[in-house]
Amino acid sequence: MYLPHFGLREMPFSLTPDVDFTYLAEPYQAALNVLLLALDSGEGFIKITGEVGTGKTLLCRTLLQRLPRNTVSAYVPNPRLSPQEMLRALSSDLAMRPGRQRDEHDLYSAVETQLLALAKRNKRVVLCIDEAQALPPETLESLRLLSNIETGKQKLIQIVLFGQPEFDDMLGQPSLRSLASRMSFSARLSSLSLADFESYVRHRMTVAGWRGPDVYSPAARYILWMGSAGVPRRANALAHKCLMLAFGQGGHRVSAKMAWAALRDDKSLLRTVRPILAASLGLRFSGRVST
Repeated sequence: MYLPHFGLREMPFSLTPDVDFTYLAEPYQAALNVLLLALDSGEGFIKITGEVGTGKTLLCRTLLQRLPRNTVSAYVPNPRLSPQEMLRALSSDLAMRPGRQRDEHDLYSAVETQLLALAKRNKRVVLCIDEAQALPPETLESLRLLSNIETGKQKLIQIVLFGQPEFDDMLGQPSLRSLASRMSFSARLSSLSLADFESYVRHRMTVAGWRGPDVYSPAARYILWMGSAGVPRRANALAHKCLMLAFGQGGHRVSAKMAWAALRDDKSLLRTVRPILAASLGLRFSGRVST
């Protein structure tokens, strides 16, 4: 692999969310600020939405790392669960050992007892749910009822929901209007701007161990930004292909020609961006796209 060739310790553009590579571009820092402020304010429900690949899971894991020490956190990565299964998953993260035969009512009572016990020890409980658009409606309603558990001064559990844009459509259903009304804090993750994209690529290379000048030429960075639409996951896949091409040619520089070659693997994407890139590069780089 190309790691020794570039003097890297690890893969810079892995598709696996890794908090060590977190780059807080403006939209991500803004979303993290919303999360921390809402949790500190005692909000019961907070919502973060974004298109596929925009970094919701990485933001979720970054949040979990930055929670105060007096916080007990629970994380559900795959929420396609019944109300009973959700309560069982939560109880496991709260260090409970519910019997296998407990029904939903018993589980709810046990979780409520544990939340009250944690509150008496001055512990906050934060439940983070990824892929929230996959939550069944009955499980969403169960979470709403769970959020009703509170003392006279505070919620005993705060729930952060990370989902794709269709999650907003779900909340627009009449049957979920009560839950939607409780989402007083929310944020939307957007794509990276060109400046943020360039910093993002540089940041990941540096974290992985690169210590030389920029590996990606300005023209290559622009092509990758346009080709990925500024979406980090797509950018990672394309940037990785470019490093493979540079390694195969024995070089340490990614040219615009290599960026084009990386795009060719996705024919539908290439057809979409080709005319935009041709016009943009002709104006921006005066036709010199091989540098």
